[in-house]
Amino acid sequence: MHGDPMMWVAGVRALYLQALHPRAVRGVLQNSDFRRDAWGRLMRTAHFVGTTTYGTTEAAERAGARVRRIHRLLTATDPDTGERYGVDEPELLLWVHCAEIDSYLHVLRRSGFPLTDAQADRYIAEHRVSARLVGLDPRTVPGSRAELAAYFAAVRPRLAAGPDARAVDDFLLRPPIHPLLVPARELLWRRVALLAYAALPPYAHELYGRPAPASATVTRRLRTTGVLLRRVPARLRWQLPPKHILRAMARLGPDARPAPEKVPAPEKVPAPQEVPAPEKDPAPQEVPTARKAAEAGE
Repeated sequence: MHGDPMMWVAGVRALYLQALHPRAVRGVLQNSDFRRDAWGRLMRTAHFVGTTTYGTTEAAERAGARVRRIHRLLTATDPDTGERYGVDEPELLLWVHCAEIDSYLHVLRRSGFPLTDAQADRYIAEHRVSARLVGLDPRTVPGSRAELAAYFAAVRPRLAAGPDARAVDDFLLRPPIHPLLVPARELLWRRVALLAYAALPPYAHELYGRPAPASATVTRRLRTTGVLLRRVPARLRWQLPPKHILRAMARLGPDARPAPEKVPAPEKVPAPQEVPAPEKDPAPQEVPTARKAAEAGE
């Protein structure tokens, strides 16, 4: 699933959604120069997702430890109250995690990626492991579509499109680039950003104050975009950085490759198992998403 080209649209949708949590987006803006290093930030996120999906268990654990170490050092300040808080607060980590997983799943399924409800629930449950890697207690993380929907319903009153969210919105529509590339930005990138925005839930459109096309129109555009991007030869797509798929294939052998048709049939998918809470210094655990990527191509 993570090898599908629509993940790029899903990633932009996640950024739009994450920006609606005032405390979370404030932590990003006060601790990074994303306007000048947008590509670097995007690549760091893609590297973490790629490592936890296609890398070894040891590599995933190292990536998680690095994220936790960085987050422990960062704080943000509420401009209204003066409160100083850590960006590794569980509430903030959980919001970022859920916004990502919801966006990945929503965009890919809506664009035609073949995933059943049972497989979608398994995908969400497996990502409790990636949540552990960034410092969350897996028992507090949604493990199914129903639990994810309940989480968003509970957090909805705390969301708002304040000045920081507006800054992210403006950046995503008009990221700073070399003047000679402005026409390409308007022709290609802006379409991706607008499609990602349109795929947001209705309450997000209300908060941003900018309407989106009708739901049927958005679905049709997502499916059309999915069909076009999936026609690009996989080997060509996999050449794009950070190239985790090619490295996994080299490690596992010539017959290993991600492919949607390898996703198990619903009746063969085991029920998600309970994920234990982490100890203070958790021992390395098997990362299902990494193993499943090698075997089933997600």
